[in-house]
Amino acid sequence: MPITLVHPGNEKVATAATPPPRLSTLSGKKIGLLDISKPGGSHFLDRMEQLLRQSYGAADVVRVKKPTYTKNAPQAIIDQLRGMDAVIEGLAD
Repeated sequence: MPITLVHPGNEKVATAATPPPRLSTLSGKKIGLLDISKPGGSHFLDRMEQLLRQSYGAADVVRVKKPTYTKNAPQAIIDQLRGMDAVIEGLAD
């Protein structure tokens, strides 16, 4: 019986994606805040929401929270963030 050797590395060459254009202002924009459920993340996002509303004039701030930081966000969470002008992900520890 022949032996098949498999290379464990990824042979694809990664290419950099083009980043989206920066917003010229946050005033009047709809901003999503994603809490990944790590300890302390909500404190950071509380302050971020306050700054976005008071100092930068964001029209709306939508907060969503992943059930756990150990897994990708469920599709329902991602769907809630669609249509935002920007999304900020809160990490902490």
